[in-house]
Amino acid sequence: MGSPNFHQFLPILLLFHVILSSSVFVHSKQSNQSTIMFSLKAQNIPYRSIRRPAKEASKLPFHHNVSLTVSLLVGTPPQPVSMVLDTGSELSWLHCKKTPNLNSVYDPIHSKSYSVTPCSSPTCKTRTRDFNIPVSCDPKKLCHVSVSYADASSMEGTLAMDNFMMGGSSIPGLFFGCMDQGFSSSDTDSVTTGLLGMNRGSLSFVSQMGYPKFSYCISGQDSSGVLLFGEANFAWLKPRSYTPLVKISSPLPYFDQVAYSVPLEGIKVGEKLLSLPKSILQPDHTGAGQTMVDSGTQFSFLLGPVYTALKNEFLAQTKGKITQLGDPNYVFQGAMDLCYRMPLTQSGYPILPTVTLMFQGAEMSVSQERLLYRVPGEVRGLDGVHCFTFGNSDLLGVEAYIIGHHHQQNMWMEFDLVQSRVGLAEVKCNLASQRLGLGL
Repeated sequence: MGSPNFHQFLPILLLFHVILSSSVFVHSKQSNQSTIMFSLKAQNIPYRSIRRPAKEASKLPFHHNVSLTVSLLVGTPPQPVSMVLDTGSELSWLHCKKTPNLNSVYDPIHSKSYSVTPCSSPTCKTRTRDFNIPVSCDPKKLCHVSVSYADASSMEGTLAMDNFMMGGSSIPGLFFGCMDQGFSSSDTDSVTTGLLGMNRGSLSFVSQMGYPKFSYCISGQDSSGVLLFGEANFAWLKPRSYTPLVKISSPLPYFDQVAYSVPLEGIKVGEKLLSLPKSILQPDHTGAGQTMVDSGTQFSFLLGPVYTALKNEFLAQTKGKITQLGDPNYVFQGAMDLCYRMPLTQSGYPILPTVTLMFQGAEMSVSQERLLYRVPGEVRGLDGVHCFTFGNSDLLGVEAYIIGHHHQQNMWMEFDLVQSRVGLAEVKCNLASQRLGLGL
């Protein structure tokens, strides 16, 4: 873990909002602690611009059609930036305006607090999966950061430091990647959005800040929500059920040691428990098969045999209720091959069986509108296309289970870095925002 920048951990709450709005600072008292809030948003972003590298099992080439973004201020004087909240990544990065072809809003030249990291710095030699080891140096002997993507996109830049502004207070000297070169296979890529790495690695944003825990809650109703750094001791918040983080002491080639990896013990469809061998739900001798909670991925993905078992049971329990698409060549996002057609005039779904993910000590129930996703722009006659929101990770070449943010809606998700656990509690996140005085 990185060195804490604070000795007192005041909760900081941030508001997810669908519409970009200027920062609003509200001061209140919760559990005798000051709470500092400002606006966030949920944003549609072309997925290629924020995909993670795919050369390791933990580098997931998933689409990020809808991303959870936070608006922060960086530098001196402060400059507004937009960053994707990603519990599946470590190193935060920004597009830096150092070349004319990158239309970024962050310009390090105009920040008095900006500094670069030399190759000789111990931080440059930090063993992180997010930039190459052994470290490479640029011609100026600065620490070079390079990431590559599954669609042949790539970015390069310098490991740098600058001040980040949250809640009116400046957090000094946080490391991030200042990306100033890149190649994209898509003309529509967003180059104004960075990434806020929130895993347990020493260079992640939450580790560098020194907070012992953080939480978020995403509403499925209006794409609003809250993000909180610090304790969440609210009388209205249900007690959380905790599941421990999976610990593997020896390094394994396909196990991400700094991910929020939780013990998956079973899956139910309705009241029926899928017949699955326990071994297939656990990491194998190479570390493949871990279950990661990832806010940077929209949907959830399961290893092939488990996905097939879930798909078959869901089909059996929904037979006669909804009509399959009937197009074997259509696969949404490369891994979601169970799709349906529904009249464009139909406003809701019939009653569907709940899918329950069973972890050690906690459960996550996925029901109704979270089970199916209307694919934008896909129409068959007078019908829209709706796909099952679980996919087959084998089709992506990824040996892992991924729990995406779509299935975390209306759950209070707490990430406890000190006690190495994840807490879950069902809550209506739009009401949580109101109770916290955010007034959507």
